[in-house]
Amino acid sequence: ILALSCRPKILLLDEAFDGLDPVIRSAVRRLLVNYVAEHEATVIISSHNLRELEDLCDHIGLLHQGGVIFERELDHLQSNIHKVQCAFTAPKQRQDFADLDIVTMEQQGNLSILVVRGDSQRTEACMKAMQPLYYELLPLTLEEIFITEMEVLGYDIQQLIY
Repeated sequence: ILALSCRPKILLLDEAFDGLDPVIRSAVRRLLVNYVAEHEATVIISSHNLRELEDLCDHIGLLHQGGVIFERELDHLQSNIHKVQCAFTAPKQRQDFADLDIVTMEQQGNLSILVVRGDSQRTEACMKAMQPLYYELLPLTLEEIFITEMEVLGYDIQQLIY
């Protein structure tokens, strides 16, 4: 709040909402949104709470080991990666989905669960051409995108737990 009193053009916040109760958290979020609108300011927020950023930010960057992995508009980021759940009469292999840009793939019997990059219309067309018994395209949350991107970089979440 004190930083806003100086009316900066750029405001850098680190874990800005940690320790705030839900009412105050909502008030601070509204305060920041109004400040940006009124003063045409830029607010940069670093946070581990990706769910909160998803509702607040229009541009996202992922940092890992001191470097920027990616930075994009949130809408573009979320519209170019999808989870595809599909079922076939027999299990499929990764090469069966050669027309898709697969990031990750899980196989559970005849059910395939993929995270794919690319336009949703192209992904839909590829899936229809394969004639699955069932398929569904699901959006990924920012947290799911983050986890997927970290797995691609070799960050094995399973090893952290077990």
